Amino acid sequence: MLTRRHIRIKVLQTIYAFDKAEIDELKKSEKFLVYSMEQMRDLHLVMLSLLVYLRDYGADQLEKRKKKHLVTQEDLNPNTAFIDNKVLLLLKENTALNTLVTERKLDFWKLDDEYISLLYKELMAADFYQEYMDNASRDFKADKEFVIKLYKEIVAPNDKLYDYFEDKRLTWLDDYPVVNTGIVKLLNQMGPNPSDGKLTPPAFKNKEDLDFGVELFRKVVLHDEKYTKDIIGKTPNWDKDRIADLDMIMIKMGIAEFLHFPSIPVKVTINEYLEIAKEYSTPKSSIFINGILDKLVQQYRDDNSLNKIGRGLR
Repeated sequence: MLTRRHIRIKVLQTIYAFDKAEIDELKKSEKFLVYSMEQMRDLHLVMLSLLVYLRDYGADQLEKRKKKHLVTQEDLNPNTAFIDNKVLLLLKENTALNTLVTERKLDFWKLDDEYISLLYKELMAADFYQEYMDNASRDFKADKEFVIKLYKEIVAPNDKLYDYFEDKRLTWLDDYPVVNTGIVKLLNQMGPNPSDGKLTPPAFKNKEDLDFGVELFRKVVLHDEKYTKDIIGKTPNWDKDRIADLDMIMIKMGIAEFLHFPSIPVKVTINEYLEIAKEYSTPKSSIFINGILDKLVQQYRDDNSLNKIGRGLR
């Protein structure tokens, strides 16, 4: 689920907190790093279960209509297209999703059902909802297209939902757009009989990705003084205090990858931190970071300390 870029961002955030003494012990910081990375999977599970709760809320509304004092024929024989949606039913019946939500105590929507009500009302007012309900010939493809539109146009951009997650778990703010993109991709790939694992992928593609994040954090923290000297030596017109904190950390992370991660090509490392800088630092940061990392690569090549194995990695 987590890409290497997202792991790098989590490491960046953890080092920043460590430097600012928000977490002042190495072991505690490592645990927080792993926790924050695993939280992304929890958010994924919460967002999938939200779709199930939306479907169930719709079913409850139909039942309430049947119990009205003055019941119409439409109340007694309602349009059930939404609650019969094949994709929503697959999510509802998914054993792995239900088990994980229960085990990890992620059943937020039972208590915070006002958000489900809010989203349902917004859905009912959407033009594409009525078009879907009026379509008599719905197949799996139509059901899937509807759920994707529901997620992209109603769920993902909802400001109140975003504020809710900000209050719930702070680490989810940066995860939110990544998780939303991942869920839309997952929905696009769904077939009529998806396996449990496809809906609930692990937080890490493999153990190497988890180890990469922890080891990258350790290298930067433990070699901080050396990396700082290397950086300042490449910025004769700048003192340490004039370099933005996040820029300094990203350059140090780049150095760690140059010196301690032999299988990661130099170009990949530089490109990754340039992209991260565009999103998390100042407008000119990527140019500054690119210049410093280029100089450092040349220095490490000259003194044979650049640790890369294999053709094309240097």
